[in-house]
Amino acid sequence: MAAADSDARFALIKENLAEVLNEEIIKKILDEGRHPKIYWGTATTGRPHCGYFVPAIKIAQYLAAGCDVTILLADIHGFLDNLKAPLELVMYRAEFYRHVLTAMLQAIGVPTEKLRVVLGSSYQKSPDYVMDVYKMASLISEHDAKKAGAEVVKQTDNAPMSGLLYPILQVLDEQYLDCDAQFGGMDQRKLFTAAKEWLPKLGYRERAHLLNPMVPGLHGGKMSASDPDSKIDLLDSAETVAKKIRKAHAAPQVVEENGLLAFIEYVLLPAARLRGTGGFRVERERDGLEPLVYTDMEKIRDDYRNDVLTPQLIKPAISGALNALLAPIQEAFQASKEWQEIAEKAYPPPPKKEKKVKNKGTRHPGKKEEAADKAQELPIRSNGDVKAAN
Repeated sequence: MAAADSDARFALIKENLAEVLNEEIIKKILDEGRHPKIYWGTATTGRPHCGYFVPAIKIAQYLAAGCDVTILLADIHGFLDNLKAPLELVMYRAEFYRHVLTAMLQAIGVPTEKLRVVLGSSYQKSPDYVMDVYKMASLISEHDAKKAGAEVVKQTDNAPMSGLLYPILQVLDEQYLDCDAQFGGMDQRKLFTAAKEWLPKLGYRERAHLLNPMVPGLHGGKMSASDPDSKIDLLDSAETVAKKIRKAHAAPQVVEENGLLAFIEYVLLPAARLRGTGGFRVERERDGLEPLVYTDMEKIRDDYRNDVLTPQLIKPAISGALNALLAPIQEAFQASKEWQEIAEKAYPPPPKKEKKVKNKGTRHPGKKEEAADKAQELPIRSNGDVKAAN
């Protein structure tokens, strides 16, 4: 394989990443003309939202670069992380994630022949895997396990033991999924550095690690499934998407911690390249001007700083581009009776709250009549005050 081809593939693998650990592992595989095996895991807990486009775009880029990609639907992890996913819902949620993530990648338009989707429980209960969990648990201190999972596992004052197992399982997944690299967000960095140290303790090889930056949500913070105002559901209508984008925080001329610009940089612009649609388009018909078409993020930032791009211009452009990505996902959902049934089972509506009837207790006989008699005896002044009886 030509060096130029290897360099181009590596550039696509690294695009928009915050950091790469042990990048020489990936470079060597590419130089030999082979296909790096990359895995990304997601605990099947909250309902996936548009924030999932950030890792999905990178997965699409890995596929476009000729990598073999495994998506791990970490159902057991979801249960271990402070019971975020109740056991009775885990299987349904895993299936929901399978449908969603496949549809997202298809919407981006990248061939998925080199993609495999694996359920964690399909191998994490095997005798060899469980024995390795025991071995690693005997070699890793409580302090190191807590430190590795500090930004990933929910921290509480009296946390269950399962939180200590979570990072051990994630490290072992690299071996059992036979990957060359694991992909995740910067919040996983402590866990990734732990993997570099822990795997050799069992005689297994080190892997490379690909770290995505933490991308701000629509309001500048994290896009969270538990906060309806901070996230856009993948099945939201075009009108709902536009409404939520209109409400998103975007200070004019401020590019730092700007969730809308971040969404363009990490989702819409690379998606346009992968789909071959020519770039990010901003209409200016209302002002009687030609549209702006961007293929470079730096130009978008410059124009935003200089007020060429305003929040009023950029918001409808984002809504249009995002709805174009969501349309095929929603069509796939409407066409799949199975997916719709799984959605109902995975995320059932909360039970309706019963209206509590106030129990006033049993009054002793004659209490009510005595109170009524007294009220009749007290004359009322015109201002509503009770006048004391003589």
